Amino acid sequence: MSIVQYGIVLDAGSSHTSMYIYKWPAGKQNGTGIVTQHSECEVQGGGISSYAGKHGGAAKSLEGCMKHALKEIPTSRQHQTPLCLGATAGMRLLNIVNQTESERVLQEVEKKLRSYPFLFKGASILSGQAEGAYGWVTVNYLLENFVKYGFVGHWLNPGRTTIGALDLGGASTQITFQTSQELENQDNLMKLTLYGQNYTLYTHSFLCYGQDQFIRKLLAHLIK
Repeated sequence: MSIVQYGIVLDAGSSHTSMYIYKWPAGKQNGTGIVTQHSECEVQGGGISSYAGKHGGAAKSLEGCMKHALKEIPTSRQHQTPLCLGATAGMRLLNIVNQTESERVLQEVEKKLRSYPFLFKGASILSGQAEGAYGWVTVNYLLENFVKYGFVGHWLNPGRTTIGALDLGGASTQITFQTSQELENQDNLMKLTLYGQNYTLYTHSFLCYGQDQFIRKLLAHLIK
C-alpha cells in the first residue's frame, strides 16, 4: 500500500479565502508529484485584507476551515502535511496603501496557522507574476497537457502544446502563456520545470483590473 501525502493551501484572494486540501502518492513522476484535490472549504467573510484595522478578525475567520482540515487529514499524517497561505491582489493593494497594516494582518494569520499541528511553510503575499504562473500551471495540469495516465498503466508525457491562461480576479487580472521570444522586461519572465520538461513563461498582472476594483474605478469615473 503506497503512502499518501497531504498538503493544505489557503488561497487568500481579495474578496474571500478558499482552503484546498491536496493529496498525492509519495513517489513522483520525473521530479513532480501527481496531485489530486482531496477536499475544499470556503472561509466565511471577506478576504484577509478586509480585516485591516480589525485586530484578530483575519485569524478568527480561518478557524472554521482549519477545523475542517483537522477532520479531513488523518492524525498520523498531520505533522507531515505542509500548510501555506498565499495572498493575492487584495493584500498587494493593502501593502501599497498601508504596509504596516498588511504586515500586521500577515503576522496575525501566521500565528494562527502555526497553532495547528501541520507543517507550516509560510504566509506571504504572492507577486502578480507568481499568481499568473500558478494559474497557468493549474489550467494546463487539469487539461493533462503536462502528464497523462496512459492505457498501459503508466504516466506519460502526452506531447501536447500548452495553452495560455487569463485569470480575472477581484482586484487584479493575470495573463500567462508559454513563449520562446526574448522578453524586454525580465520581470515578466518565469521559468518552470514540470515532469522533466522546461517551460519559459510570459506572465503579467494588471493590478486594479480585477472585477471588483474595476467596478470601483468605473463608479468613480461616473461620479466625476
